[in-house]
Formats: sequence, C-alpha cells, structure tokens
Amino acid sequence: MSHLQHAGGAAHSAVHAEPEPIKAIPVRHPWRTVFAAVVLIAVALFLYDAAFNRPVYSWDVVAKYIFDVRILSGIGYTLQLTVYAMIIGVALGITMAVMRMSPNPVMRSIAWVFLWLFRGTPVYVQLVMWGMVPVIYKTISLGIPFTDAVFEITTKDILSYFVLAVIGLALNEAAYMAEIVRAGLMSVDKGQNEAAIALGLGWWHTMSRIVLPQAMRVIIPPTGNELISMLKTTSLVVAVPFTLDLYSRARDISAVNYKPVPLLIVASLWYLLVTSILMVGQYYLERHFAKGVGERPQVQKPTVETGAISVIGTAEDHAMLAAADNAAASQTPPRQEGKQ
Repeated sequence: MSHLQHAGGAAHSAVHAEPEPIKAIPVRHPWRTVFAAVVLIAVALFLYDAAFNRPVYSWDVVAKYIFDVRILSGIGYTLQLTVYAMIIGVALGITMAVMRMSPNPVMRSIAWVFLWLFRGTPVYVQLVMWGMVPVIYKTISLGIPFTDAVFEITTKDILSYFVLAVIGLALNEAAYMAEIVRAGLMSVDKGQNEAAIALGLGWWHTMSRIVLPQAMRVIIPPTGNELISMLKTTSLVVAVPFTLDLYSRARDISAVNYKPVPLLIVASLWYLLVTSILMVGQYYLERHFAKGVGERPQVQKPTVETGAISVIGTAEDHAMLAAADNAAASQTPPRQEGKQ
C-alpha cells in the first residue's frame, strides 16, 4: 500500500513540477532609430539653411519686432476676439443643440435653418457681410409699424468694427458648436433620460442637470480644438474690416519696411506660443472631465490558492495517475455490509 502511495505521489509531483521561467527577449526595432536619425538630420539641415543661407528671413528684423508695442497690442485684440467669440459661440451653440433635440418642431426648424445658413457659407464671406451692415442698415429705428419712428440711432454708433467682428466669428462658431454639443448629448445613454423621467424631472431639467454634465467628457476635446481654431481664424477679421489684430498689425508693419517674411515669422511665433498654452490647458481640462472613465474594476481574487488547483498535464501524466488510482482501488478491502 505504501508503495502505491509513493507511486501516486511521484506521479502528482511530476504533474505539478515547477515550470522553467520564460526568458522574454524584447523585440528590436532598428528602423525606428534609422528613421529618427534621418528626421533629426533633415531638421538640422533645414535650420542651418534658414539661419545662414536665406537672408530673406532677416532674423535681425524678427528680433527687432518680436516685442514691438504694436505686435503686443495686436496680441491683446486677438485674445479678446477669441475669448468673446468663443463665449458667445459656446452659449449659443448649446442653445441650438438643445433646440435641435427639442420635441417642439418650431424650435427644431429654427435651429436647423441657423445651422444650414452659417455652416453652408464661408466664414470670410460672413465677415465681409457683417462689415457691410453699417452700409446696408445705416440707421436702426424703433416704433409702431407704419408710423413715425419713436427712436432712431445710427448703426455705426453702436456697432463698431470690433463688435461686428465678434458677432461674425461667434455666429459662425455657434453653428459648429451646436453639432459638437449635440453629439455629446447623444453619447449619453438613454437610460439616464428614463431615470430622470422616473424621478419626475422635466425635459429642461433633464438636459441641464443630468445629460449635459455627463456629455462634457465628449464635448471638451473638440471644443478645445475649436478654441485653437478660433484663435487662428481671427486673422480673417480684416474682411470686416478690423485691422488691430495680430496678423493685421504685422501686415501693416511689413507694408512700411517691405519685410513681409520676418513679420510673418513674428506673427507665427506668437500664434504658436498662445496655441501651445491653450493645448496644455485643454489637456488638463480633458483629464479633469475624464475622471473615472476607462478604469477597470478590481479583479476578483480566487477563493482557492493557485497551488491547490490541478494543472492539466500531458497524456503520459494522466495515464500514470490513472494507473496509480486503479492500483490503489484494487488493493482496498471491500466494505463489510451490516447485519440484516
């Protein structure tokens, strides 16, 4: 009997033998190094050529005007245009997105026409049209229809070119923000709406308190892209015409000193700096609204220790175990039945 037990123990020890550790060899990517070296060499050659072989860049002129008062003033106006247009565009875009999803057909139709008009025409054309408003509508009159005006004011007195530029940029941005917000609202599970209805919340409270806060995770990334795009789109306000933004000021200076290329470099450097700051802010804002997203639940711990779990072995191991079990069963004395 002890011999059989020894044989069975030997078979079990053979099945549960410690496996050899895996020697993981990392995959080598030699072409990555080659590609990186080629890119670095190309960038170095371009910088060397721009610094020493291209006098048209006029780096001394770039250094002279990079902190010029007129350029800094243009940066201030550019930032104002960006901030004001985005605030109005986001607010109006949210309104239009909610109207498009409203059960009211009149509100849906108004929102659809708004998006059709401002998304279907170029922003430059829109800015030109807004610049012509003081010419088309020279005065604004208020009063009872078909009677003398009670109040009349000249359009130029209340609508400066700066205000017209903000209005033009904001309305164009609102059309795109409406679709971004609508996509975010549609990404929220319908069960959230059903739960809000079960709690007795109305449609407006469901949108503003339940759906919209959850949709921010989807809305924030494209909104950040729109903000960066708006910063660069302000260079088109010359169509209004508004000529105090960064690009317009750089163009005015180049028209005097006949150095367009270095002034374009000055404007580009400032656009790059502001855009980089906005990208950093967008990263942290996205991370804030993405809290809890993509986190995996903790893996359930096994109730049985790994060492106690049988391991599937080879066919020979199973045959040895079966033979040992059969031999042990044949040597076991039969159970005596009790007396009747």
